[in-house]
Amino acid sequence: MRDETIPTHCPYCALQCGMNLRATPGSGAAAETVVEVVERADFPVNRGALCGKGRTAPSLLSSRVRLTEPLIRSHATGRLEPATWEEALRTIADGLRRTRAQHGPDAVGVFGGGGLTNEKAYTLGKFARVVLGTSQIDYNGRFCMSSAAAAHNKAFGLDRGLPFPLEDIPRTGCVILVGSNLAETMPPALRYLTELKANGGTLIVIDPRRTKTAEQADLHLAPRPGTDLALALGLLHVVVAQGRTDEEFIRERTSGWAEARAAAMAHWPELVERITGVGVPELREAVRLFCDAPTGMVLTARGPEQHSKGTDTVSAWINLCLATGRAGRPLSGYGCLTGQGNGQGGREHGQKADQLPGYRKLDDPAARAHVARVWGVEPETLPGPGRSAYELLDALGQDVKSLLLMGSNPVVSAPRAGHIEERLRSLDFLAVADVVLSETAALADVVLPVTQWAEETGTTTNLEGRVLLRRKAVQAPSGIRSDLEVLGALAELLGHEKGFPSDPEEVFEELRRASAGGPADYSGITYRRIAEENGVFWPCPETVEDAIEAPSGDAGPARSEVLSGMHTAGRGKADGPVGSAAPVHPGTPRLFLDRFATADGRARFIPVGHRPAAEEPDAEYPVLLTTGRVVAQYQSGAQTRRVDELNTAAPGPFVELHPQLAERLGAAEGDPIAVVSRRGRAVGPARITHGIRPDTVFMPFHWPGDGRVNTVTNPALDPTSRMPEFKVCAVRVERAEQPAPAAAA
Repeated sequence: MRDETIPTHCPYCALQCGMNLRATPGSGAAAETVVEVVERADFPVNRGALCGKGRTAPSLLSSRVRLTEPLIRSHATGRLEPATWEEALRTIADGLRRTRAQHGPDAVGVFGGGGLTNEKAYTLGKFARVVLGTSQIDYNGRFCMSSAAAAHNKAFGLDRGLPFPLEDIPRTGCVILVGSNLAETMPPALRYLTELKANGGTLIVIDPRRTKTAEQADLHLAPRPGTDLALALGLLHVVVAQGRTDEEFIRERTSGWAEARAAAMAHWPELVERITGVGVPELREAVRLFCDAPTGMVLTARGPEQHSKGTDTVSAWINLCLATGRAGRPLSGYGCLTGQGNGQGGREHGQKADQLPGYRKLDDPAARAHVARVWGVEPETLPGPGRSAYELLDALGQDVKSLLLMGSNPVVSAPRAGHIEERLRSLDFLAVADVVLSETAALADVVLPVTQWAEETGTTTNLEGRVLLRRKAVQAPSGIRSDLEVLGALAELLGHEKGFPSDPEEVFEELRRASAGGPADYSGITYRRIAEENGVFWPCPETVEDAIEAPSGDAGPARSEVLSGMHTAGRGKADGPVGSAAPVHPGTPRLFLDRFATADGRARFIPVGHRPAAEEPDAEYPVLLTTGRVVAQYQSGAQTRRVDELNTAAPGPFVELHPQLAERLGAAEGDPIAVVSRRGRAVGPARITHGIRPDTVFMPFHWPGDGRVNTVTNPALDPTSRMPEFKVCAVRVERAEQPAPAAAA
């Protein structure tokens, strides 16, 4: 019927906004189905609101902008040419098999994406370890929030982006938002900050640019890029010096305070002012606003995380929360704003280099034994941890000879992108499965066209830890298969006829078993429950008794929290599993209210100290570069650059610079500006604004070609998270001779 709609979720960011889809058959024999987005006001995260990307998402379902048939590179012409599915799959299987035979299993690499559903991410990790036997698997989510994840695990014993639902943000007293421009990256989430202020709360924004989000702040601090760690330590120093620590909370619920306190006291306000450029009065005002409020939160995003010291920086912000008693309590805590659509779920179920499903550690014998039982293999056959994302890409053509890549475009998105493009070109064999012919797919030996969000069913996990169900609303064009079908077919060609189903619900049922008892326990979550409850928060064991009987160090809600029912997120049914009288576990919207997920139940202070960025300005490269997003584009732009409305709004890169710097260059608005580092060069038209520091320039990262800013960025890695230093490097800024790419409006 014309009025029938299918409830589902946006394919883009980690909000995973709810939407309804209405599909109407097109007229004429060759006409495509018309898919229309309809408001879905009942989903609590966005309450019907959508940004332009979500509203225009059905545009990519058209055969006019996407891949519709497999492609194989012709030996005769060197071009990608149409092929049958049988030819394409056999070519991939032969290429992977040949590499294994000649160079061993670790010569085959697998690279995934944070946009893959939980079912796909799970199957990709299983395929790499069981079918290929390789340790060389990681994914582009390593570039997203791995630093925050590492700091989460150190301090709390568990990594979930937000330990509370978004609905808590407007009800807290003060929010410190560090390195996030929600107005452009997650527009529907900005309402939580406006509601916070309407309720009498205060907003502190920390960003070197005066963004649209910073304009909403009661206090905006603009530190020098690369100095967020010193800023956090300086704030903690002021907290201690003013006697504003919560000594009871520190004594009863934390450990390691003495060492962290000593580290912070080495960062006195005047020193921090010299390092960051943020004045001492502003530091004291930030502490006053944060500590005067009865409750408070610190939320970070890529700004402080995408650094070679990102893990320590996040740890310093967590220390500030712990020292002031703003963690593990209602309406308080530290949280990370995950970026990619399934950036949370994508890092929980096995496509990371060091991980097994359920957020288990790959080097844990008990975890290996559990997952091996589910997979029907021997634990000793599972490979150990492999290289992280950048290190894997850097090894291509050397130790890693062949690569299977799904849902990622590192030619545009990786740091030192020109070098990574060279490494991809040096491979013996490259196979890519994607929706569009991205810049990376264009380099492949085989390209497979796969289904996308509205053409398949599957689960994602949003930034709150809420597991959601995307539903199939329209049939994919003929000639297109799902990623699960691709992996199942390749597994069969490589000798594994069973264990790789193409039905997503069947895969999810296996994922439930594999995750059971792990930190990210999905065993109590079913497709039916997700649909009935508008999502279910993990951890969610099968029953309340499973949570009560879990070892004290396991992640999850406290026993008293489960028994009191305070975490109920809506119950689709009151009974437990078949044959059991135990009540169904309600899921866990709010973590840590009784205890943290460490062995002793205490949060851990992590002592950290400031250190410079991996690359500081000098006489040759005297300016700092930072990067980010614009509202009308997403990630590498492979999809959004194909949507006319979005491309009109943001047709190309630009260089944002302060009038003082523009005057020194003799540059006017729109003049072509080159940003040059030790690694490469990017060009864009000048956008002159007082909203950026005079010592800093900004470029968005969504475009290839002359404006590909990740050619310039620094791949220096965080020693813990292996996160590259996207957010700061030393550059030279000069007027360019050639015309710049078109500027975003």
